[in-house]
Amino acid sequence: MKILVINGPNLNFLGIREKSVYGNEDYAFLLDMMEKKGKETGNEVTVFQSNHEGAIIDRIQEAYFDGTQGIVINPGAFTHYSYAIRDALASITVPKVEIHISDITKREEFRKVSVTAPVCDGQIYGQGLDGYLQAIDLCIERARMQQG
Repeated sequence: MKILVINGPNLNFLGIREKSVYGNEDYAFLLDMMEKKGKETGNEVTVFQSNHEGAIIDRIQEAYFDGTQGIVINPGAFTHYSYAIRDALASITVPKVEIHISDITKREEFRKVSVTAPVCDGQIYGQGLDGYLQAIDLCIERARMQQG
């Protein structure tokens, strides 16, 4: 199975920004986790990160054509206001899981609203980087369900 992990703005600053919220591990650590998870599950896991809304939309649209069978997305701050990313996700029928490192339900009011979650098959938050592993598992499970 081909799984695309999309990371939005500032996720490349893991281990640098707000360590009390996002932890001490850096982005390279997350990339290594994704590579290991792919090997462990026998799936192809590709990671994409951008600080630019349009680039994320372009990558979601590319996924429609490149054989991607599941998407894990941490839209970062775009979660709360990017109807353009929401619409791009809604255009893709493969399983999609939204992931957040922190517990967005216990943070600032604006973080409690996700405009992208309603077009995803699931949302995982507050599990730290391990949430990515859970999101990949959920994506695989949903893809198997779709295949029957």
